[in-house]
Amino acid sequence: VQLQASGGGLVQAGGSLRLSCAVSGRAFSRGRMGWFRQAPGKEREFVAGFAWSSSSISYAESVKGRFTVSRDNAKNTVYLQMNSLKPEDTAVYYCAVDIYSSGAYYNFGAYDYWGQGTQVTVSS
Repeated sequence: VQLQASGGGLVQAGGSLRLSCAVSGRAFSRGRMGWFRQAPGKEREFVAGFAWSSSSISYAESVKGRFTVSRDNAKNTVYLQMNSLKPEDTAVYYCAVDIYSSGAYYNFGAYDYWGQGTQVTVSS
């Protein structure tokens, strides 16, 4: 199982970025997908996630209305569209898979596989 995150970069406050996470076939469409982020000196925190087999989607309060998760089944890819970015969104962003849906969305310990992370920097 491999996850490859990409799409990070430097953007001004108010701008947008779209992150991508390419997922290997074995993990695609199983369990849940999650996006997390970690800023320097801070703990990793949940950003957004969804369940493959249902319409369940979850967002952190801090990103609701600004971030949107989506997927392209044909490309085995999951996306995180980030709009109205703020300096406090600056972090390394990770995608992850919880194959057995074994925990709450926000529980990073429940996720079985992780991508390598992609840096998002929002300037003020």
